[in-house]
Amino acid sequence: MSRTITKQAVSLTLDPLQASQDIYQQLDAPCDGFILFYCSAAYALEQLAGAMRAQFKNVQLAGCTTAGEVTHQGYQQHSLVAIWFSPDYFSISSSIVKSIDQFELIDAQRKINQLHEQCGSNIDPNDKYQPFLMTLIDGLSTREEEFLNTLNSAANGIPHFGGSAGDDINLANTHVYHHGQFIHNAAVVIMINSRCQFEVFNSHHIVSCKEKMVVTAADPLSRTVYELNSEPAANEYARILGMKVEDLNPEVFSLYPLAVKIGANYYARSIQKVNHDDLSLSFYCAVDTGIVLSAVQMGDIVDSLATELQSLRNKFSAPDSVLACDCVLRRLEIEQRGVLNEMTKLQQQYRIFGFNTYGEHINGMHLNQTFTGVYISGELYD
Repeated sequence: MSRTITKQAVSLTLDPLQASQDIYQQLDAPCDGFILFYCSAAYALEQLAGAMRAQFKNVQLAGCTTAGEVTHQGYQQHSLVAIWFSPDYFSISSSIVKSIDQFELIDAQRKINQLHEQCGSNIDPNDKYQPFLMTLIDGLSTREEEFLNTLNSAANGIPHFGGSAGDDINLANTHVYHHGQFIHNAAVVIMINSRCQFEVFNSHHIVSCKEKMVVTAADPLSRTVYELNSEPAANEYARILGMKVEDLNPEVFSLYPLAVKIGANYYARSIQKVNHDDLSLSFYCAVDTGIVLSAVQMGDIVDSLATELQSLRNKFSAPDSVLACDCVLRRLEIEQRGVLNEMTKLQQQYRIFGFNTYGEHINGMHLNQTFTGVYISGELYD
């Protein structure tokens, strides 16, 4: 007998009331369970918040704004997408952190304990569950690193992934949603106890280092690099690419990222924009004076993810769904390299659902140009 573990829905209308009704109907009018949703920042957010709250009266809701939406039908833009989790297979609790710059370890411990207690009250002791955490954070807060590190310290080994909210690459206003409101400078923490076997994972396609540069002047709080190799940062970055500063844009940043080496691994530190008044570079992720940034060689973006997913399929059998936090710069690279059809096939094959982010979270780290997610199998824990 087939199981209904999750359901996905997509609405392409920008009318908040109609979009919420579309989602409600496609999800078969749920009256319980949990819904995770993502929406374009093009929506009238206050109206959408009210419409979703009114439409799903007895269903828990959490979500955020995006730099693009990801569904089992492929990439979307200017849409509202949602996934429903059946209470027969998941016990889920969520909580808001309204001032992420003041989030201390004792706050994190209380938050984890609170989520455990809320989930525990809905778990049948005769069934076996395992937990994972998901975070959604204001993508322009510049506080993800501290927040995630603190939360991870309190999580006691619970696997964790997530993403930073976007706003269609406008870099102006990003929001998370909880209890009927879209909120700035906040984070949503979601604990998902699953009867279905799962694995939290991440995938990137950095292959090797090409050229190194030292950050010689930076402001870590604003994630701004003023100088690389003692030269104006934009000038030096453009030089290693053989380009002019005026040619630098998000498409270029997606194809030619910089990365920092931690241990044996490279982690992308993606550029957000050029500040033309002083030729500095703003980044999506943490930077500081003295770190070494490397221009890196990228591999096959589709094949690297396909290989990871096939490995998980071999381990767990076919997925019910794959929840995804997929960097917006990966999407731009996919479009520029002309492999959108190949990626769409992969999204269909594995029922991938999620959003394009301003940063990705994995086990306490904040990353760029990465796919982080959780593979949820159709098989239950014994």
